[in-house]
Amino acid sequence: MQLFLLKNVLAYFTLLSRYGIILYMKTLSQELFNRLLDWYDRNKRVLPWRGSPSPYEVWVSEIMLQQTRVETVKPYFTRWLSAFPTVRDLAQADEEKVLKLWEGLGYYSRARNLRKAAEIVVEEYGGNLPCDKKLLQKLPGIGAYTAGAILSIAFGKTEPAVDGNVLRVISRLTADPFDIMRDDVRAAIADRLRPFMPETKTSEFTQALFELGALICLPDRDYRCGACPVRDYCEAYDKNEQDRYPVKPIKNPKKEEVLTVFVLEYKGKFALKRRPGKGLLAGLYELPNVYGDLKEQDVFSLYDGTVRALPAAKHIFTHIVWNMKGFFVSLKKPPESEGLFFVSPEELNREYSLPSAFSAYKKYCK
Repeated sequence: MQLFLLKNVLAYFTLLSRYGIILYMKTLSQELFNRLLDWYDRNKRVLPWRGSPSPYEVWVSEIMLQQTRVETVKPYFTRWLSAFPTVRDLAQADEEKVLKLWEGLGYYSRARNLRKAAEIVVEEYGGNLPCDKKLLQKLPGIGAYTAGAILSIAFGKTEPAVDGNVLRVISRLTADPFDIMRDDVRAAIADRLRPFMPETKTSEFTQALFELGALICLPDRDYRCGACPVRDYCEAYDKNEQDRYPVKPIKNPKKEEVLTVFVLEYKGKFALKRRPGKGLLAGLYELPNVYGDLKEQDVFSLYDGTVRALPAAKHIFTHIVWNMKGFFVSLKKPPESEGLFFVSPEELNREYSLPSAFSAYKKYCK
């Protein structure tokens, strides 16, 4: 028995050394995960993508939930499934309709990748997502985490899905200072969790970890250990060091840019233009804007009309902050600007997706 345990320990550290890391983990136990599964069964939230979801529904929900809160995603998911109930429907959809349904969720490359991947799934797999991790990860927008979620939740495979919630939970349970941003760390955590996944409850296992991180083991100092079903197994709780985990690398300050945004109105219609095909918000529609802090007299030199200032606004991207000021201009004549076109408020709301970065000024287009 001792020799068996020693071999398992050596195999584990060999596995970790392959990733170039050593995790000083407190032992995770089957008892811990059994208690977590019991808690999940009693406390899980009712969500549109739970129950007996298809692989397609799991895929869509997981892509939407990246960088986005559950309450925000709920109505988007419902509308999406109403418009595109199957992979084939999405593959055949017009990109503008896809982006319009995504409007407000941000990170629009997620929507484009969903559509591209749907086309591949239809062409190469007959409209059915493949039940294979390597094949899933070849699809645009699907990484190791999303593949794990699809396989464990929809296909019943013992493949962990390690997202930010799971990393936070495991780092506190084990009081391990691993770098949560490293892919090799995530892979090692997945390997560590895999033996504990019950073959008959892979979906529940994956979602129980998600739920614990979303409801109890919250970021920063907002943890709710008093309600945690597995606090007796938690090294960080035992040491009263919950706020130390997970360890996060120091981020570089975001680059700040100043924009002046124009709401240009002419005969009840409002100006739009399309952004370049590459770079930030690539290929999306936007309100006319220029870099820099323009004054009212500068606006008069650009446009012939009545000008009034609008409140300042800020939008925070992953690596950039836009500090915006705005002007409403009632034009006497349409400007001769390349790429500029005018739409009615009804057309804007029905057909054209504006990134949420412009939401503070879109509301004046009425």
